[in-house]
Amino acid sequence: MPHSIKPLSICVLSRKQSIYSTGRLVEAAHKRGHQIRVIDPLKCYMNIMSNNPSIHYKHEVLDGFDAIIPRIGASITFYGTAVLRQFEMMGVYSLNESIAIARSRDKLRAHQIFSRRGIGMPVTGFAHSPSDTADLIHLVGGAPLVIKLLEGTQGKGVILAETKKAAESVIEAFRGLNAFFLVQEFIKEAGGEDIRCFVIGDKVVAAMVRRAQAGEFRSNLHRGGTAEVIRITPEERKTAVSAAKAIGLRVAGVDIVRSKRGPLVLEVNSSPGLEGIEEATGKDIAGLIIQYIEKNAQSGTGTGKERGKG
Repeated sequence: MPHSIKPLSICVLSRKQSIYSTGRLVEAAHKRGHQIRVIDPLKCYMNIMSNNPSIHYKHEVLDGFDAIIPRIGASITFYGTAVLRQFEMMGVYSLNESIAIARSRDKLRAHQIFSRRGIGMPVTGFAHSPSDTADLIHLVGGAPLVIKLLEGTQGKGVILAETKKAAESVIEAFRGLNAFFLVQEFIKEAGGEDIRCFVIGDKVVAAMVRRAQAGEFRSNLHRGGTAEVIRITPEERKTAVSAAKAIGLRVAGVDIVRSKRGPLVLEVNSSPGLEGIEEATGKDIAGLIIQYIEKNAQSGTGTGKERGKG
C-alpha cells in the first residue's frame, strides 16, 4: 500500500462472501492493506433516532466503518437501501448512495432521467393497462419490439415480440398479471450484441461486447451470452459516463447498443458483476474500485449528499 494511504475499515453489504464479485472486493482490499468485512443487509436491524442512529447485526452495534460498498441484489432493493441509508445518516461514505441505487432499479424513472438529460436510448413507451394497445405498439415504431417487465433483471421478464399479434398477446398477458411494463423499439442493427461499459468515477475503465447465443436476442452472460474485450468510441465513452452520472452512480455497469443514430443506453446497473468484465478484459476491476474508495472516502467526497436529480 502507498505510504500516503491510511488503512480503511470497509464494509461490503452483500448476502455472501462466496459470490465472485464480493470475494474479489475482499481480496483487493486485503491486498491494499485495508480491513474489510462482509455484512448481510437482511440480517441488520436499525435504531432510528434523531441524534444517535445505529445499525445492529447479530447483537453487535456496527460502527467505525470508513466506507460502504453496497452489493445489493435487485430482490432486496427495498430493505438493502434502507440499511445503506442508515449508514449514510451516520456519515459513512458509500461507494454508491441509496438514492442512486433506487433510481437505477426503477427502469421507468431511469429512462425518464435519460430523456430529460438528452441521453440516447431506444424509443420507449410505458404502460399498465392500455386501452389502445395498437397505439402503444405504434408509439415505438411497431413490431418487432421489446417488452420489459419493470422489475426484471439479468434478462428476465424481457420478451422480443416479432409480430404485432405477438406483441398484443404479451401485453394482454402482462395486463392480466396487473404488471407495469416498458415497450421499446427493437434495435435490429445491433444484431443481438450490446456493450457493457464499466464506469468508475468519471471514466470507463473497461468495456466488453456481449453476444447473444444462437436463437436468443438477450446478450446477458447469465443467459448463455459470450463476452470479449472491445474498443469503444469517444461518443460511447461519453454516453456511458453521462448515463451513470445522470443516475448518480459512482460505479456502474452501463449497457449500450450501437445503432444508426449512435450509442443508445439500455440500462444502468448499480451492482455490476465483476466476473465477466474481469475475465473478458484481464483488468483488476476490484482493485480499481478499492483505489477509487481510497481517494474519495478519506476526503469525505459525496458523504451524505445526494447526487443527480430525479
